Amino acid sequence: MATNSDTQNPHSRFQSILQNDVPKGRDGKHKHIVTQLLADIALLEKGSALKVPLEALPDSKENIRSALNRATRLRGLNVATSSDAEFLYIWKIEPES
Repeated sequence: MATNSDTQNPHSRFQSILQNDVPKGRDGKHKHIVTQLLADIALLEKGSALKVPLEALPDSKENIRSALNRATRLRGLNVATSSDAEFLYIWKIEPES
């Protein structure tokens, strides 16, 4: 285990901070693109899909898909994705009536 020479207690291996100073939220590195995608997905008309250029993504399509999957599950949204050599396609899965 790593030790920190700036500890407040000589027996502690790690530095301590006040609980009020602990970050509470988690903004992942994909938050910006996922937020944009979610906003555009919300505006999609039934039967339409987003066509996102892969070159516009800040990371690999696999990593963006994973981040989008986590975000949509948290929000209870059902989306599907597909891709080809140039684009990532994203659409809402409508519940069957």
